[in-house]
Amino acid sequence: MKQHLIVVILGMLPISELRGAIPYGLGCGLSLEKVVALAILGNFIPVIPLFLFLKQLLDYLKHWSFGRKMADWLVHRTLSQSRVVEVYKTLGLLIFVGIPLPMTGAWTGTMAAVLLGMSFRDCLIGVTGGILMAAVIVSLVSLGLISLF
Repeated sequence: MKQHLIVVILGMLPISELRGAIPYGLGCGLSLEKVVALAILGNFIPVIPLFLFLKQLLDYLKHWSFGRKMADWLVHRTLSQSRVVEVYKTLGLLIFVGIPLPMTGAWTGTMAAVLLGMSFRDCLIGVTGGILMAAVIVSLVSLGLISLF
């Protein structure tokens, strides 16, 4: 049961997301179906709160010098990486989240959607589709069925 919880937590974290959760769970000997379901669940858990509260969090951080610098850096980094979302909207968000590259997961995709003024519906469609796409790709790579290089 401990490994199951770790898979969910790794899926929730902004650095690992399901890109770390799936290989971890498979490495622990859990079934593919269980690992993918838990990783997807974990990866999706932060999406709605992040969409609803990101602007308030950024505003709150701006009350302090360090927080302002961190918020400005986060906004700049997110927007500089999210051109495909800006141009192609929901489809771009799906691609951005779905291609498992560093710093292109559900966290960054959701932040891009908020910062670019996307609707909640379009964000959910794009991020959910991207999470599912990334889960398939990461699973295939983890099982050695495809190679990224």
